[in-house]
Amino acid sequence: MIREALSAAADGLGAAGIEDPRLDAELLLCEATGCDRAYLAANPEAEIPPPSARRFGETVRRRLRREPVAYILGHRGFRHIELAVDPRVLIPRPETELLVDLALEIQPRSALDVGTGSGAIALAIAGELPGCEMTATDTSPAALEVARANAERLGLARRVEFVEGTLPPEPGEFDLVLANLPYVSEAEWGGLEPEVTEWEPREALLAGPDGLDAIRGLLSLLSKTPVGCLALEVGEGQSGAVGELMHEAGFSAIEARKDLAGIERVVVGRL
Repeated sequence: MIREALSAAADGLGAAGIEDPRLDAELLLCEATGCDRAYLAANPEAEIPPPSARRFGETVRRRLRREPVAYILGHRGFRHIELAVDPRVLIPRPETELLVDLALEIQPRSALDVGTGSGAIALAIAGELPGCEMTATDTSPAALEVARANAERLGLARRVEFVEGTLPPEPGEFDLVLANLPYVSEAEWGGLEPEVTEWEPREALLAGPDGLDAIRGLLSLLSKTPVGCLALEVGEGQSGAVGELMHEAGFSAIEARKDLAGIERVVVGRL
C-alpha cells in the first residue's frame, strides 16, 4: 500500500544520505502511479498496482545511486514552464529565476542568454515578454538539442533563435545580456553533492581555480559588442570579484542582487 511503500523508500533514501527522502519518495511514486501528492496523502491505504510498484522500485534504486530526481522524472519546473532535462544539461535552479525577474524589470527589446543549457532563461523570457527579441547560445551542441526540443514543445520555437557558440557570429546590439555560466572553483568541486559531481555536466559547472574563468572569457568577448545591461549569476562569495571584473571591462552602476537565501547571486552592470 501507499503508506508502506513511501515509508520504506524514505527510510532507504534517508540512510543513503539524501536530503529530502520523503519528498523524493513521494515525487517518484507520483511518477510511477500517475497520481499527485494530494492523492497519496488522502489515500495512504490504497494498493499500488504491480506495474506501478515495479516502476517505483526502479526509480528508487536510481535515486539511491544519487541520480537527481529531475533526471529520473525527465523534467523540471522553472517559473511558469516545464522543461525536459537530462544529463546533457544542468537542472534549472530557483535562484536563476532572478535573471528572468531582471528582464521583466528592464523590459528589453532584445536579449541574449549565454550558456542557455535547457533553455530555461531564454524560454521563460520569451513566454513572459512577447515583445523581446530573444537569442540563446551554448557551446554544447547536445545542450542546444535539449533547448530546441523544449522550445518546440512549449510552442516558443519561433520566439527564440538558438546559436552554437558563446556569442552569435554577428552579435549586433543587445539591450540585455544574461548568463548563468560555470562558476564552481576547482577547490569547491570535491565538496559538492554526488548528484552534481556524478551526474550533471562537468563542463557546465567548473570554471578554473577561482570559478571565474568563464565570466572573464565572456567579458573579454563583450568588449567588442554593444550591451545595454549585463546580468551574471555567480556563486556564493563571488559577487565582489565579479563586480570588479565588470568594472574593469567598462561596466558601471554595478549592483548585486540577493536570492531568497540572502546570497548575492546576480551581479548587474550597465554600459
